[in-house]
Amino acid sequence: MFEWFVLIVAGFFAGILNAIAGGGSFLTFPALVYAGIPPVSANATSAVAVFPGYLGAAAGFRKEILAFDRKVLRHYLFLSIVGGLVGSLLLLVTSNAVFSSIVPWLLLFATLVFAFGKRCTEWLATAHKPLHQAETPILLAVSIYGGYFNGGLGIILLAAFITFGMQDLHLMNGLKNGMSLVLSTVSVITFAVAGIVQWPQAVVMMAATTIGGYLGALLAKAMPARLLRLSIVSIGFIMTLIFFVRS
Repeated sequence: MFEWFVLIVAGFFAGILNAIAGGGSFLTFPALVYAGIPPVSANATSAVAVFPGYLGAAAGFRKEILAFDRKVLRHYLFLSIVGGLVGSLLLLVTSNAVFSSIVPWLLLFATLVFAFGKRCTEWLATAHKPLHQAETPILLAVSIYGGYFNGGLGIILLAAFITFGMQDLHLMNGLKNGMSLVLSTVSVITFAVAGIVQWPQAVVMMAATTIGGYLGALLAKAMPARLLRLSIVSIGFIMTLIFFVRS
């Protein structure tokens, strides 16, 4: 029973974190591993658990997504589908032992991206030259990463958009949520067909993340953003350390 309590609490607070600033995967994935689920299956189940948040976010940015150039949007979404499929298939052929050795590095990378992503995107906005020619390989690589391990995906996508010369934050957020939704849909379907999702845990955590996401939207205006980001980064580093020790 305590393990189920941990899953519910982790899902609830993951929903709050994702609604306000992101970083929910730092809670859902470790909680599932703690509950005794093998790392590969835990990663897949975590992707299912946080999926409702992407659906809601994409719906909220529907206007911005539809305002984007249709031809370019279709190209971006196609890359999300291909990358998400490749990344999720790579996860399926990764053994638990190998994934366990990779996870600490993925968590560290995601935590660093979350900690310094804003500074990096600000620097890119003022110091870079638009990399229009590299859009396809960059977005494909990011989508593969997202299909394999979802942590930090949103911030990486925002940084990529800035390197392409985009400046409208609302538009970029819309694209980020749209691509994340499509990519996650492909991943969730792949994991479900492969039979590696632990559905009882996934359904419970989906309900918890949905409730947490609703409350997180209400808390977003009241909680200092700096304090929240510090909390997420701290959680990320603690989880990274724990998984390094475990490996």
